[in-house]
Formats: sequence, structure tokens, C-alpha cells
Amino acid sequence: MTEQMSTKYDPQAIEKGRYEWWLEGKFFEAKPESGKKPYTIVIPPPNVTGKLHLGHAWDTTLQDILTRMKRMQGFDALWLPGMDHAGIATQAKVEGKLREEGKSRYDLGREAFLEESWKWKEDYAGFIRQQWSKLGLGLDYSRERFTLDKGLSDAVQEVFVRLYEKKLIYRGKYIINWDPATKTAISDIEVIYKDVQGAFYHMRYPLTDGSGHIEVATTRPETMLGDTAVAVHPKDERYQHLIGKTVTLPIIGREMKIVADDYVDMEFGSGAVKITPAHDPNDFEIGNRHNLERVLVMHEDGTMNENAGKYEGLDRFECRKEIVKDLQEMDVLFKIEEHLHSVGHSERSGAVVEPYLSTQWFVDMQPLAAESVKLQKGEDGVNFVPERFEKTYLHWMENIRDWCISRQLWWGHQIPAWYHNETGEIYVGRTAPEDAENWTQDEDVLDTWFSSALWPFSTLGWPDADNEELKRYYPTDALVTGYDIINFWVSRMIFQALEFTGEKPFDDVLIHGLVRDAEGRKMSKSLGNGVDPMDVIEQYGADSLRYFLATASSPGQDLRFSMEKVESVWNFANKIWNASRFALMNMEGMTYEEIDLSGKRSVADSWILTRLNETIEQVTSLAERYEFGEVGRLLYNFIWDDFCDWYIEMAKLPLYGEDEEAKKTTRSVLAYVLDNTMRLLHPFMPFITEEIWQNLPHEGESITVAAWPTVDESLTNQEEATSMKLLVDIIRSVRTIRAEVQSPMSKKVPLTILAKDANTHAVLEANAAYIERFCNPETLTIGENIEAPEKSMSAVVSGAELFMPLEGLIDVDAELARLSKELEKWAKEVKLVQGKLSNERFVSKAPEAVVAEERKKEADYLEKHSTVEKRMEELKAL
Repeated sequence: MTEQMSTKYDPQAIEKGRYEWWLEGKFFEAKPESGKKPYTIVIPPPNVTGKLHLGHAWDTTLQDILTRMKRMQGFDALWLPGMDHAGIATQAKVEGKLREEGKSRYDLGREAFLEESWKWKEDYAGFIRQQWSKLGLGLDYSRERFTLDKGLSDAVQEVFVRLYEKKLIYRGKYIINWDPATKTAISDIEVIYKDVQGAFYHMRYPLTDGSGHIEVATTRPETMLGDTAVAVHPKDERYQHLIGKTVTLPIIGREMKIVADDYVDMEFGSGAVKITPAHDPNDFEIGNRHNLERVLVMHEDGTMNENAGKYEGLDRFECRKEIVKDLQEMDVLFKIEEHLHSVGHSERSGAVVEPYLSTQWFVDMQPLAAESVKLQKGEDGVNFVPERFEKTYLHWMENIRDWCISRQLWWGHQIPAWYHNETGEIYVGRTAPEDAENWTQDEDVLDTWFSSALWPFSTLGWPDADNEELKRYYPTDALVTGYDIINFWVSRMIFQALEFTGEKPFDDVLIHGLVRDAEGRKMSKSLGNGVDPMDVIEQYGADSLRYFLATASSPGQDLRFSMEKVESVWNFANKIWNASRFALMNMEGMTYEEIDLSGKRSVADSWILTRLNETIEQVTSLAERYEFGEVGRLLYNFIWDDFCDWYIEMAKLPLYGEDEEAKKTTRSVLAYVLDNTMRLLHPFMPFITEEIWQNLPHEGESITVAAWPTVDESLTNQEEATSMKLLVDIIRSVRTIRAEVQSPMSKKVPLTILAKDANTHAVLEANAAYIERFCNPETLTIGENIEAPEKSMSAVVSGAELFMPLEGLIDVDAELARLSKELEKWAKEVKLVQGKLSNERFVSKAPEAVVAEERKKEADYLEKHSTVEKRMEELKAL
């Protein structure tokens, strides 16, 4: 067995080829014929715009942990992979590539451009799959999907048509967010707001009758060219006499009405507002109420159009400079006031977003959102983990606006709407009209999130209601995603699922944060603090990266990336490797059938089996609650402290001894504990655990399909565990005393142990071999009524007191100082526990077992305090 395990832990060597072996074994493929209860996660599809980053690695690691654990627990686990076409982002990348070649998409035409986009997709899909394999993700590739697959495209068309038929999709002119760089509409949540130093430009618009003027202000002077009214509040006494009169728009000369509207804030500025219905959403609504003309003054690329008069052709910001200069010369612009304000930028291109009047397709969100809110406020809502993110979701849904779903792109799902070439009639359908030559299909495509919103059910065969995969694996069990796309994606999946399947798309949503650098800064190209997960894997292996990502934060919190912490996980893996090699060397030739725990077990055997049971129970419970950070802490402590540092060291006594029965039992305990530990650790560290498990006596092909550990009550022995704790406390106390006086463990020193009762005395006598092995006493004296040696150092443990006469090594004054600190420590513990017990609310409301445990602690701390106090008196008497 051990010939296959290298003397050195080398993650690159053990990870090489293992993933391909898993795939060949089809261990990750869902098996509907198995009859097992299904468990489903659909991967949040990464965009085919580039390679995966640390956030993807974190997100997918958590999903892999869940599906690997469920598979081992006997579920038919399906983790469905796939990728998103990412309309705007991918088209921008492909167009950028073409620009480098001196071409544009218009040079190629739509069909040829789409061919280029598909080539891009294939290239980057390959990169993504390579990264998935490096991370060891247990994905069922036989069911991989892409948002532009035929099946998913059919689902998108079906949803569009049905919503249109229910009058929940409509086409109209509205103010939308316009990205002049990519020349497409973008949704509200694709707008990133940044504080920008700008200005308020205060102007006087002259009354047409020459009787005076009215003051207005704007942050975007270039849009004044599209003004068609001035509004005041109907109750503003300053302007009552002006309502109904007109002003003349400077530069353009347009005559505009002064209208009364409740929207106007009388307290803000002059109380009069210029109205630009084609360039401001609020002005658009006012314009509708007062039947105002909508004058669009910009082209789609952000340059001024023919309605801008002499400024036609200028970039919008260049136009702003020219208008400001002209208005100042005309004495219309009388004040420029510096103003820091929040300006929307396109998430994709970074361009300043323009509120822009445009004909687009929209989803009427009110009825869809209402159903989602109703579900969430009932008993069967989606379970958000952590729960606080439910508020984020509900706030969005309760304040939602209609969703602009059309995008002026070529890459994506082309809108299934056609316009009659002569009449302009609109036809919406799953296929083109019969007389297709008389119709022209809408050139726009749908927002990427429109197809992503269908992901949990479109990937499983919807709209085919008879699809067996859909019936079996939908609704899904969990979704893992970041808090930054709750509104983008989670909300949309929920309302679309309710509308089209009548069910919520998933039971749980596990929300994680963002990966930040060690200083807490967001990772970005500009800061140069980004980390490629493949580089980390190259240096420390996938297991080290995965374990760090899964355990370095709690649900919902951001994660601070630290290479030093990844390195410390590598050290942990190295410890596991070396401990496993030791264990395997001592079970050479042993078969799975020879593992026998029925023999007489030592106190160390019983203790480690008890601790294993406790760990299995706690790890399983915490993992079910998604508390992976706590799981990591428990596994680390059990493996490093209990198994490696204590049990393996104690196991050497029987392994190197002459008692063959004891040797056989110890080998069995080693095999059993190591096997179960590797299974517990497997979802976090799949590669090293598979390698070790394959070298252990085992049954089955792979640890990926081995059974998840369960508690075996027959192996729990709390009495022996308590005895082991006593031994560990004694050994640690002796080591501490030796360290304080710088007495090496190799130097033999007499050790006396005063047992407080007969039971403790018996335990110590029965396990004296451990004390002799790990304390190295010159002589060992154990008793209940023995005198403490003079001039000795001491330590108090539960049930016993230790004495080490260290003549020539001990400094009485130093020992008194040490005991004084110990006395202070126990006094604090006594005060804390007595404070709890004197609290009537605690004693009356806490469970009896908890109160009893606190009373037990009080007695223990009081005894320790008394013993140290007594010892100090003895030393003072020397």
C-alpha cells in the first residue's frame, strides 16, 4: 500500500490524472434509475467572457462540498454545469477583438459576427472546463447546458410568448438607461453609481411676454435643448400668476408652457423645474400628465442630433462646454455651483449612462412581483442563508419597476417579434409568420438575465412538462451565489419559476460575500491585487485553496484572501499526509474485512472513537446548516490535535509492543478512524482524501461514492474519554512545568500524583504506561493519601494534583509568582460561574442540564482554587 504513497506530500503529483479518473468512472453523473432521493444544484453559469476568478472558485467549491456530501449520504446528486452567453459582455469582447483586426461587426454582418461569437464561446468554454477540472468540481458533464442551446432558446421563446399573451410583456417608448458606448439599453441593476464632482447650472428662462423670467437649474445643460416645459408646484404662491404662461427656450427659441405639477419640490432651489421628457424619467412622467412633446436631442452614441441645432454632431460633454459658454455670453446662465452628485455608469463599459427615450420591450413586473412577495411571506418561502438577505430580496421586489428586456445587440436570443413590412402590425410567436417574406423580425435581443432567470428549470427540459428529468430534479434543493446578484438573478429566477412552474425554483439560497484582498480591498485590475486561482493551485494544490475558501468566512460575509493562510492549509494537508503514511505503514497487508473493533480497547482507543463520533455528529449538523467555517475548525482540531498529536503518539505503545491482540485492535482503530476522517474531509479536500483512501483498506471504487460517516453509539465511551482527558491534562501540565524551568523532557525527574479519589487513582494506575512514556519520570508515585514532596513544583488538574521535586531547578519565589497567577485565574473562573448561577433568570429559564453543568464547573473551580491556595501556603512555609 505505502509504496503508492510518496514520502513527501506533493499536491501536483496526487492531483494529476485523478479528475479524469473520476470522470471515466462516471462518479459525478446523476443516476435517476438508482431510485435514490434526488438532490439538485444547478451551477450559477459563468459568463463565456474570460477565465474564472477567485469568486467563482469560492462559489463552486461550496456547491461541490454540498453535492459531494449529499452523494455520500445516499442521494442521487445532480450538480448540473453550464455557461451563460453574457450578451453585452461577450459582444464587447468579440468587438474588441475585431477592432484589433481593423474591423467592426457591421463589416462582417450579423451572421458572420455570430459565427465569430460562437468561436469565442467555444474557446472560453474550454478554458472554463479546464479550470473546473483543476478545482476538482464534481459536475455531471453529460447534462451540461448553455444559455443559447436550442432547448434553452425554446424555453426563452415560450416564456416571451406566454408573457406577451398575458399582456405582461409590452412594447413602448420610455426613458431607459442607455449605454452610449455599447449603444444598448441596460437595466437598472446594471447601472453603477459613482460620486462625481459636477455642478448645478442656474439659468433664467425669459417669459415670452417680456414681463420677466423664471429661474431653473440643471446638472446636464446639454439636455436643455430638449426642454418642452417648466413646472412649478400648484400651491407655490410665488408662481400662481405664471401658471399657463409661456417661456422661450434660450438658443432654440421654443415656446414652452409653465405647468403646475405636484411632483415639484417647492423647498428645493427656486421651486421651478425645467422639464425634458425625452431625457429624464421623472420629466417623462410629468410630460405624460401634461401631454408634452418629447424632444430627443442625442444620437445613440451620445453625440448631439439634428434637434440640437448648431451643436449637432458634438459629443454630449463637448456640447455641454459649448452651451455653457454660449449661455454665459447670453447672460442666461448666471451661476455655476459646484456639486458632488451620484452619476450612473454602465457596469459593462464604464460609460456615463444616459437617461434616454427609446422604444423598448418591457415586462410588467407588478403582478409577477406580487406573487413572489406573497410566497415569501407565507410558510413556504425560499430559505435565505443568512436570513437577513431575505430583506434585501423583499425590498427589491416590493419596490420593483418594469423590466426593460430588449438590448440593441446581435449576440443573444433574438426577440420573437415580427413587424409587418406594410402595416407595421406586430406579431409575436414561437416561429416566424407563414408569409415570412412580408415580415421583418425585431433585430434586438433579450437581456441576458431573461434567459438566466429560467436556468433552474430550462436546463432540466422545460417547457416539456412530461420530461422525466424535470419531474425528478426540479425544484432544485439549493442555490449558492453572492449577495451582489440577489436582485439581478435570484429575484428573477423566483418570479419566473412561480409563473411558469408554479413552484419556487430552490429551497435554500446560500449567500456568500465577495473575495477581497488581505487588506479588505475589492480585487481589481487598477489596484493590481487580483489573484488567479490557477496560480494558487499551481503553488499549493486545489485542496489547500478549496479548504481555505470554504472555511475562511461565515455565510454572507466577505472573504479576505491571504496566501499565508492558504500555505497554512498546505501545512495541514502535509500533516494529514504524514500521519496517514505512518498509519499505513503499520497496517501493511491489512484488508477491509480484517478491521475489527470488538477486541479490548485501550483508553486511547476508546477516546479517539468517542471523539470521532462527536466530530461526525457536529460536522454533519453544521454542514447541513452551511456553517462550513465551523466545520473546518472542528475537522482541523480533531485531525491535528486529537488524531495526529495524541492518538497516533499513544498508538505507538501497542504498535511497537509485544501484545499482538492490542496491536491488532490499534491497527483496526487506526484504519477505522482514518477511513471515516477522510470521508468527512473529502468534500473539502477531494484529491488528498481520495489518494489516502485508495491506500487504506476499503471497499468500493472511490471515496466519492463511499458512504458518509454516521455515529456508531456502541463505540462511544464517555467514561474512558474522561479518563483520557485526565491523562492529557497531566501530560500537558508536566510539559508546561518542565518548560517553565527549562528542564528538557529527556531529563528524568521524580513525579508524584495525588489522586483525589479511588476512581481517579485506579484510572492513573491502569494507564501509568502512558504517563511514563510521555512524562519520562525518574520515579512515578501515584496515591490518594501521600505526602507532597518538599520544594516541588505543582499543577492542579481535575481530580488530581501533580508534584515534581526539582531541587536545584526550582526558584521558590518564581513558583509562588506562578501559583499566584494561577490562583487569580481560578478566582476569575469562580466569579464568572457564580455570577451566572446567582442570576435568577438564567437558573429559572436555562435547561436543567445546562444549569447542572455550571454547578459542576463551580465545584471544580472552587476545588482548584482551594488546592492552589493550600500549595502557596505550603511553599511560603518552606
